[in-house]
Amino acid sequence: MIGLDTNVLARYLAQDDAGQAALATRLIETELSTKQPGFISLVVVAELCWVLSRLYSATMDELAGTLEDLLNTPKFRVERRAVVQAAIRRFKAGNKRKAGVVDALIAQIAESEGCTHTVTFDRAAVRGAGMTLLS
Repeated sequence: MIGLDTNVLARYLAQDDAGQAALATRLIETELSTKQPGFISLVVVAELCWVLSRLYSATMDELAGTLEDLLNTPKFRVERRAVVQAAIRRFKAGNKRKAGVVDALIAQIAESEGCTHTVTFDRAAVRGAGMTLLS
């Protein structure tokens, strides 16, 4: 298994830097396989969402679709796969204009660890990801 950093996935997805995109594409398309998958950590998932939304103007729906694609690609092993899948479902069920995919991931990780709720000052995360407002 090969660990993948956010910038490798971002270059592969965006194809915006010819040299780095070519290297990332070669790695992902020819060197990774189901026997030697690329490992995507939760930190990379969160960073990738941030990079794609902030630098490449990806919408929250596009981010959810990208994460689903990564989850459905056998040559990738995503850390806590079931939690990421549940977070995507949570995001789709929530008010998508209010909260983002990462808010849903934060709440889902906490729930998976036995938390009764996740507190926040972010009203959008309350409405969109089911967090609880700390007041």
